[in-house]
Amino acid sequence: MEKLRKVVTQLESYLAQFELNNELISNVTIGWHIEHACLVIIKITDTVKKSNPDNFSSKFNFKKLVVFMTGKFPRGRAKAPASVMPIENIDQLQLMNSISNAKKAIIQLNECSKNQYFQHPIFGNLNKASTLYFLGIHTKHHLRIIQEIAN
Repeated sequence: MEKLRKVVTQLESYLAQFELNNELISNVTIGWHIEHACLVIIKITDTVKKSNPDNFSSKFNFKKLVVFMTGKFPRGRAKAPASVMPIENIDQLQLMNSISNAKKAIIQLNECSKNQYFQHPIFGNLNKASTLYFLGIHTKHHLRIIQEIAN
């Protein structure tokens, strides 16, 4: 939980540069990446909170193993669901609210039971610990893109 919170705090440090973009690196702005990363944390936490831990089951998933072992996603390979796609005109106040809500969501996720879960479309069911780990990988993925845009 603490590692994920620190990565979100790192996202927060780029708020002043939210309008910056470099199309050689990404087709969207730093603000879009911040908003998307926060939306993923918030929406997944909502799903985990509503899940029934008695329904959790897990099976081996090679793609999950590779991503979890390397701690990285390949760029440009997956398309985010519409529910976590930011709106067109993102402003700094909205981003501040999203970061605040993401930090609250991390606390709420930590309070879930160990077998509350969400179903990832590629990796299958992820329990609380795997969800926290996945969110860390995902958020760091976007943080790296942000850092490249900013430099």
